[in-house]
Amino acid sequence: MSKCFLILGSLNMAAVIMLGAFAAHGLKARLDTYALGVFQTAVEYQAYHAFGLLIIGLIGLTVPSLSASTGFKVSGWLMLCGILFFSGSLYALALTGTKWLGAITPIGGTLFIIAWINLAVVLWRQL
Repeated sequence: MSKCFLILGSLNMAAVIMLGAFAAHGLKARLDTYALGVFQTAVEYQAYHAFGLLIIGLIGLTVPSLSASTGFKVSGWLMLCGILFFSGSLYALALTGTKWLGAITPIGGTLFIIAWINLAVVLWRQL
C-alpha cells in the first residue's frame, strides 16, 4: 500500500506543477483575479496533500506493520478523496464560474482534516 501512496503522491505533485504553470501562463489573461486566486488555492492545497500522500507512503515503508493497517490505508484514501473534492471543486469553480461547486469544497476540507487526525490516531496507537 505504501508504494500506491508514493505513486499517487508523486503523480499529484506532477499535476500540481502542470496546473500551476497552466494558471500562471494560460489562465492569467482569461480569469479574473478572484477566479485565479481560487485556482491557485486549489493548486496549493493539492500540493500540501500530495506531500501528505508521500509522507504516508514513506511512513509505511519505514514502519511496515503500519502499511497493512486499515486505519493507515484509510488516511491515504481520505487524503486522495480530499484532493478530488477540495481542489477539484475549486478548479471547476474557477474555470466555469459555477458558484454551487463551492458547496463541495468543504467536503474535501473535512476529508483532509479527518485524514490527518486519523493518521495521528493510527500513529499514536501503533508506535
